[in-house]
Amino acid sequence: MSPRTRSDQAVGRHGFDRAVRRHGWVSALSVALAGLGAMVVVAALGLWAAGATDLPQDAFPRVVAATVVTAVGGTVELSGNAGGLADTRAGLTVIPLSVTLVGALVVAAGFLRPLRHRAVAGARELAGWAARIAVVWLLGLLALALAARQTFEVSLGGDTLNDLGDLFGVRPEVGFTTDVPLTLLVGLLWLAGVLLLALLVSRGAPLPARLLRFQESVRPAAYAMVALLLACVVLGLVVALVVAATRGHAPETLAVVLLGLPNLVWLVFTIGLGATWNGRVEGPFGLPMPHVLDEVLRGEETAALNLSSMAEYDGRVWWLVVVDAVLLLGAAFVMAARSPAGTRAWRHAVHMAVALVLTVLTICLVGRVSAHYGLTVLGINDLAGLSGDLFLHPEVWSALGLAALWGLVTGFLGALLARPVHRRGQRPPPPGQG
Repeated sequence: MSPRTRSDQAVGRHGFDRAVRRHGWVSALSVALAGLGAMVVVAALGLWAAGATDLPQDAFPRVVAATVVTAVGGTVELSGNAGGLADTRAGLTVIPLSVTLVGALVVAAGFLRPLRHRAVAGARELAGWAARIAVVWLLGLLALALAARQTFEVSLGGDTLNDLGDLFGVRPEVGFTTDVPLTLLVGLLWLAGVLLLALLVSRGAPLPARLLRFQESVRPAAYAMVALLLACVVLGLVVALVVAATRGHAPETLAVVLLGLPNLVWLVFTIGLGATWNGRVEGPFGLPMPHVLDEVLRGEETAALNLSSMAEYDGRVWWLVVVDAVLLLGAAFVMAARSPAGTRAWRHAVHMAVALVLTVLTICLVGRVSAHYGLTVLGINDLAGLSGDLFLHPEVWSALGLAALWGLVTGFLGALLARPVHRRGQRPPPPGQG
């Protein structure tokens, strides 16, 4: 081995050691705890606004823990027990995306902070930094998963029914617990996705040298899609604040904002593209959404939730198409303006279509809602009106096809709109030429 080679390796090791000191275990601890802490605060405030502090047996902290677990894709299992002569059934699948979004933003910002002002970072350095965050993250998530378990006794709803319950030994109970191994696995994948997306979105984040060739095509599209989703949330927040100020119901509105605002606005965004969601609301359940959406879904049969069905109740929903068109043109313009000069318009259109398809697919996967509860005593269903069923699922393939079409059109138009904008790689005109 030549002296120069040994010197280069020594410099590389020294640089890596400095990187470890710059973002070591203390920094990893602060990033992971800041992310989990932000999610706990948002979940607690949202559940407080929803009235969860009145839950019996001091269950509020455990419900908060369960909410954070579901926010990172973890599994919370519902269980029921009503004695030998009765049967209970319960299930819940929903992701509180407000909590998810806050945690993702905090973790991404903490992950990128020590990497700023650098052009290139080694794969070993990035992997080590991410691994340290992951270790602390998994320990914190494990503590929340172990705390997220509780059992409640369900009242039968009246003196006579309670007397019958005492006679037959029926003591309905419903509880929740977590699948700890699955929660840790999914939580780790969630963290990996957040860190990867942070590297893709941030123009100032360094990449390993082998991946630099992909940043010109991937980063502008990734940034545009994140900006699009955040713009939908901001727009929804403005509407929610106006509704709370003019129509009241401030606690309920605050609960929706802090727990499920992205669930609602991203659903509405896909409907504005022309997508269809199938669902039903039956029994005491309800969806945190405008009255027109609940009206379409409430009934005994599965209903299609789309522009046509909603327009039967309120013709103003057609404005969603206009809002989506403006948002997508803005995203396409941003993507083209951040792309290298000389990229052809048709290539912008393809990049926009692919990015929008992936974005809509993500919304379809995380926006699904499913909840059911039922109590049967001596073969009698829906005792005391406690049974209910709620679900909302997208028609995925049609939604993706529409997203591709919208992406091609708006990507091409956005490229044309961005032509006058000075972009990276574009040389200024010679003196004397405009």
